[in-house]
Amino acid sequence: MHDEMDASLAEATSAENAAISAFNALVAAKTKEINALTKAIESKMTRSGELAVKIVQMKNDLGDTEEALVEDQAFLKDLEKNCATKKAEWAEIVNTRNEELLALADTIKVLNDDDALELFKRALPSASFVQIKISSVSTRALALAAIRKASRSPQLDFIALAIQGKKIGFGKVISMIDEMVTTLKKEQTDDDHKKEYCAAQFDQADDKKKGLERAVSDLETAIEDAKEGIASSKADIEALEDGIKALDKSVSEATSQRKEENEDFTELMASDTAAKEILGFAKNRLNKFYNPTMYKAPPKRELSDEDRATLAAGGTLAPTAAPGGIAGTGVTVLASVSEHGVAKPAPPPEAPGAYKKKSGESGGVIAMIDLIVKDLDKEMTVAKTEEKDSQADYETMMKDSASKRADDSKALANKQQTLADLQASLGASTEDKASTTKELAATHQYIQSLHNECDWLIQYFDVRKEARTSEIDALGKAKAVLNGADFSLVQTASKKFLSA
Repeated sequence: MHDEMDASLAEATSAENAAISAFNALVAAKTKEINALTKAIESKMTRSGELAVKIVQMKNDLGDTEEALVEDQAFLKDLEKNCATKKAEWAEIVNTRNEELLALADTIKVLNDDDALELFKRALPSASFVQIKISSVSTRALALAAIRKASRSPQLDFIALAIQGKKIGFGKVISMIDEMVTTLKKEQTDDDHKKEYCAAQFDQADDKKKGLERAVSDLETAIEDAKEGIASSKADIEALEDGIKALDKSVSEATSQRKEENEDFTELMASDTAAKEILGFAKNRLNKFYNPTMYKAPPKRELSDEDRATLAAGGTLAPTAAPGGIAGTGVTVLASVSEHGVAKPAPPPEAPGAYKKKSGESGGVIAMIDLIVKDLDKEMTVAKTEEKDSQADYETMMKDSASKRADDSKALANKQQTLADLQASLGASTEDKASTTKELAATHQYIQSLHNECDWLIQYFDVRKEARTSEIDALGKAKAVLNGADFSLVQTASKKFLSA
């Protein structure tokens, strides 16, 4: 027996040592695994923090990029408008220049026309072929009288002095008269061109002024519309944001309420289930005493392989632990009754003597237990139905809320985009109004300069033209006299000569 015990001890010691070695190896492996997992957790936490920082940076970059995009779009819109304005101005310049060149070409064509030249030959004074002998003094007197019939001017005074002089020949005076006629014609041509230029410039400036005034009025209307649109968009955005916040608050409150209702339902189901188990245990215990035929014995203990080996070796099993919970039933849901606000029952009174079975009363108690269980089943069925309906209503509400929030978020994004567009339009319209107002002021100033330049010419154009015509006619007669013509005789002789 001693040898067997030594052998058993050696075997147990060896098994214990092997178990210790296996345990140590397992501990080492698990420690290594824990270290590896800890290192992985730290690495992932570090990476998570870095990713969070990158996300924030990318969001900031996104916001800056969106702002830059809005500014670039506004700049592009302003550039396109300025380019269109410059193109229109250049087109107007080209059109005006073409009209001026066309007017000059038409004037040259009219003046160089053969019929016009023939008309000029007939209209302009020329020397007569009829020669009449007159003295130099009388010639000078006739020429001087012809000049003095015209309106007075410094040039005519110089020619009159030259005619009166004794040392200057008729050729010199005739040359002065030709130069004077050329100068007068050039001045009249300049006045004609100047008058045409003033009329054209007045028309163009007046059209431009009216167009700029309409543009300023349109821009003021656009600015007011943009301001009203911005105020309306801001109010809509504020209303949408308030609606989204109220919706989120309602969803949060509904979620909290649903969670509390579910917790109450879970607690109710657990309590009712535990109560049914306790009542079933109590009913079965009463049947064991009063109705043994209806008693349900607890299931036999199933032995494990280790238990079977212990019994086979002649050993004994460890005693089965007494069931815990309420009164040894194993139900622990309501084990601490005081936590639910229920007072502990008073200690039972002393037994009055020998106990006698009360079979008749037991049936009423069991029936009462069955009635309570039935009520509990009914309560659980109602609670399940209400929980199902509440959950369905909650899911429907969440779905509708999610749909409404998505629609409101989309509408909010559209309103924000509209607000950005209106603000950009307001800025562009304000700048355009400022530039158009400056251009309108410059146009008014230009029109005023045109009035300063052209009003006197336009007012006295006819008088100046009549005076020049008179001077040219007087100079022509004086030249004809100096060339030997006698208007009192030449006209008669010419008519006779022509009739002959």
